[in-house]
Amino acid sequence: MKKQVVIIPGGDCFGSYGEYIKFLKDFKINLKRFNKKGWKENLSQELGRGYEVILPRMPNSLDARYLEWRIWFKKLTSLFRKDVVFIGYSLGGIFIAKYLAENKFPRKIRGTFLVGAPYDHEGSDEPIMDFKLPKSLARFAKQGGKISIYQSQDDPFVPFSNFGKYKKALPDAHAVAFKNKGHFGQERFPELAREIKKLFK
Repeated sequence: MKKQVVIIPGGDCFGSYGEYIKFLKDFKINLKRFNKKGWKENLSQELGRGYEVILPRMPNSLDARYLEWRIWFKKLTSLFRKDVVFIGYSLGGIFIAKYLAENKFPRKIRGTFLVGAPYDHEGSDEPIMDFKLPKSLARFAKQGGKISIYQSQDDPFVPFSNFGKYKKALPDAHAVAFKNKGHFGQERFPELAREIKKLFK
């Protein structure tokens, strides 16, 4: 049976509906953006035939709300098998950290990767709204399997100070700081693929 890897993608939050509407009006459309394949879409090739990569769409990712994502994700959990691996990218990272800190997961998790994930709103122009983390991530640490934190020093959206905050909240996590990966918009992510494979050795 193939090993499951579930990628929770990122999204955007807005402080008001008016801000969201302004974003839609100002957003510049181009075909390259829509047709571009990043590491999330290419991870299946990097991992190989023994893995099943699942990339679910989360509700209204352009104006995300935690409650909506939580309801949807809970429905998805019936599809995940024992030893599932979660990758939370950007807003998807703070989502999976919050979800696993506040909810009991029904199956054993092999590992959880937080990639370019915000920890809080401090120092950022990007609001996180109701995705705010609880005071303790102890339940996440207990049931998240081997937890890894990936942040880049030059991320234009998530201040690098978030890396230290996650390390403090999750002292046993595997923490990797990159210098020049920005907000992880690259086409390939071989470092991530290697670490996923290590989980099953």
